[in-house]
Amino acid sequence: MTKPNESISGAPFATPMLDRIKRPADVKSFPVEALDDLAKEIRETIIATAARNGGHLAPHLGVVELAIALHYVFDTERDALIWDVGHQSYAHKLLTGRADRIASVRTRGGLSGYPKMSESPYDAFGVGHSSTSISAGLGMAVARDRLGQDHRVLAVIGDGAMTAGMAFEALAHAGHLGSDLLVILNDNMMSISPNVGALSAYFSRLITGKHYARAREDISTFVKQVLGPQLSKAASHVEHSVKGFLTGGTLFEDLGFKYVGPVDGHDLPTLIECFKNVRNIRGPVLFHCVTKKGKGYEYAESDPLKYHGVRAFDIPTGRFVSSPTPATPEPSFTDAFAEAMIDAARRDARVVGITAAMPTGTGLSAFEMEFPDRMYDVGICEQHAVTFAAGLAARGLRPVCAIYSTFLQRGYDQFIHDVCLQGLPVVFAIDRAGAVGEDSPTQQGAFDLSFLRIIPGVTVLAPRDALDLKAMLHWALKQDGPVAIRYARSAATTIGAPGDEAEGLRDVTRAEFLREGGDAAIVGVGPVLSECLKAAEQLEAEGLSVAVIDARIVKPLDEVMLRRIEGAPIVTAEENTVLGGLGSAVLEHYRREGKLHGLRLESLGFPDAFIEHATRDQQLEMIGLTAPHIAEATRALAAQAAHPDRVN
Repeated sequence: MTKPNESISGAPFATPMLDRIKRPADVKSFPVEALDDLAKEIRETIIATAARNGGHLAPHLGVVELAIALHYVFDTERDALIWDVGHQSYAHKLLTGRADRIASVRTRGGLSGYPKMSESPYDAFGVGHSSTSISAGLGMAVARDRLGQDHRVLAVIGDGAMTAGMAFEALAHAGHLGSDLLVILNDNMMSISPNVGALSAYFSRLITGKHYARAREDISTFVKQVLGPQLSKAASHVEHSVKGFLTGGTLFEDLGFKYVGPVDGHDLPTLIECFKNVRNIRGPVLFHCVTKKGKGYEYAESDPLKYHGVRAFDIPTGRFVSSPTPATPEPSFTDAFAEAMIDAARRDARVVGITAAMPTGTGLSAFEMEFPDRMYDVGICEQHAVTFAAGLAARGLRPVCAIYSTFLQRGYDQFIHDVCLQGLPVVFAIDRAGAVGEDSPTQQGAFDLSFLRIIPGVTVLAPRDALDLKAMLHWALKQDGPVAIRYARSAATTIGAPGDEAEGLRDVTRAEFLREGGDAAIVGVGPVLSECLKAAEQLEAEGLSVAVIDARIVKPLDEVMLRRIEGAPIVTAEENTVLGGLGSAVLEHYRREGKLHGLRLESLGFPDAFIEHATRDQQLEMIGLTAPHIAEATRALAAQAAHPDRVN
């Protein structure tokens, strides 16, 4: 296992410069020529942290010099610095007095893996989803102006996040308002492009210098006053075309931004000089720097996708630390989905896959290898992904839109209006539903059962294991309307009797009794059913006979099953908020049936709160979805039913 202070070479490393930084202003105490040494210390620390705790790696390594330059030039104790998405913020955390706590990142009670306003006054905005930085930054800039303040607002956004429509909506609005706002485009292409070199750096320094900016303003004023509106417009076109040719920033200029770049994002002296000049430019500015994802760690540089997000690894070799695996390891739900997608596509040429910049995470990268012409990665554009799928379905294809639960929230309007309202046969494969572990609360899939089941016309399924998931996908692709299948970030271990794997022998549209019992009933969905079964076994040893039912289809609920357990104390268990989820659906059924009198129902799931980062097992413990918690709730409910006159 990697030691906390092990360097790339395997030898221990020290951080004398980093140890001196307790606040952002301390960065300014170092001479410019010493900052490369600071960058090295930061990289060593980031690599050691990721090697021990896992999490994002390559994105953090790519922005080390950029973070140093921003804190070196700007007054970030007053200026607002916003990091888009936030999976590149470790250098920023280290430069803002959190180096002594970085070893705790992504652990329960430790630092978040993302910027978080409650964690530090230097985290100007909390993030976790992409493409929000420019909108938030513009809001802060307008607030600053209305309150008569004079600090700067800086938004750092990556080229991937810039693919989202929200980023361009914000750019257009910022250009229209004309407020002072600096947007730094971190273009982490896989190699530095030819136009990033000495000549490009020279032009960047030139066009950010005060003489150029003043001359441009003076010439513009002169042209308007002397040549009149018509010739002024023509002269403006000439200047615009020439500068666009030199800088490549025509698009941003059209949106109302002054474009600067591209600049080598690892050249600290040039970055610092450019930022000092940019600091004096008024209005919206787009600063374009090119960085290398994974910079400074050979394995991350050569394969930034593999080392984008990592589990624990050995630093000198780059090999991931293997956890003990059973003789016959169970696939994850993502693995099961990928296998089912490939099988479905082999059977039906109309099946296509769609993802929003997450082909590997959703399992569709395996599908793409066999069906490259039937796979569509639309970028970080969930809204477009959903409506694009609707268009495909409207003309006879069978699209499967694979999106994480937390990111599907971004396409909710399109889900309702473009898919469900029109009854189009789009299948949604909703990965990471429920507790997702060490990532921040922004990544938790805690709400999809609630926000999906209120929409008319959609069928909502929740597989308990790989067999269920495969059968559900094949069933969903035969339906005439929208179907959502939500599954957890966990192993898809077979729960209950395996049965026959052949398609159709598991009726995935009906609830299944995994265990009979007459004293109480536990109704669950998803992999939490394994804990429900353990709880029932524990209660049986105490003399309680408890049924365990896999609800399986959350909308519409299996009413035959609900009538069968009518009158028994019922505990529901779900990896979803208890507000509006499975438990609420059960309660609503009995209300419609006029059976509320005497009903004893306890719902277990996410509370009405955001769940902080921890391991997935810790989170399930925190929200009470473990066998002991489920047994305790069932025991208490059964006791109330046995003694209804007793006051608890």
